[in-house]
Amino acid sequence: MAIVVLLLWAVTAFAGFRLLFTSGIGRAQSAQTPVQAPEPVTVPATAGEVPATAGEVPSKRDIKRAERARYDTPELVRSRKQSAGGLREAVEFTHPACAIIGLAFWLGYTLVHNRALAWIAFGLAAVTACIGLAWFFSNRKNSLFSPRLIAIHGGGAAFTFLLAALTALTARG
Repeated sequence: MAIVVLLLWAVTAFAGFRLLFTSGIGRAQSAQTPVQAPEPVTVPATAGEVPATAGEVPSKRDIKRAERARYDTPELVRSRKQSAGGLREAVEFTHPACAIIGLAFWLGYTLVHNRALAWIAFGLAAVTACIGLAWFFSNRKNSLFSPRLIAIHGGGAAFTFLLAALTALTARG
């Protein structure tokens, strides 16, 4: 039964990655915020020139950075100005990360049949499910989730969770 759970977990992960890349979460978030043009940057022609607005000479590093900043997209400029402590970014990382780590523990259980590995994998599956549900309910209005992929991913995750629990309960030392 461990192999069945492993294969089901892999199919669920594939559906999840497909859902992640086709859901439009990033496009929906960028569509809500108005696009602003990047701020103009004045770059001196050579490092020895003194800028007209400041009394100090910029370093070569500042000049190169300003030259590269001319080509930044508005989304990149906006993302640099926003704080990095957003909950959405944390959930987008932790849900797949916990799922992959849990899958690795379940693979370990499948190979060596150590009961502790099964329970660790089951615990990670529970955490992953909770994070995934929170992620789904917080983004369901802002994204273009495919109902078919949601059904495959959610149903596969629920079935994987139940089979992992049954396997861990019946596992021998």
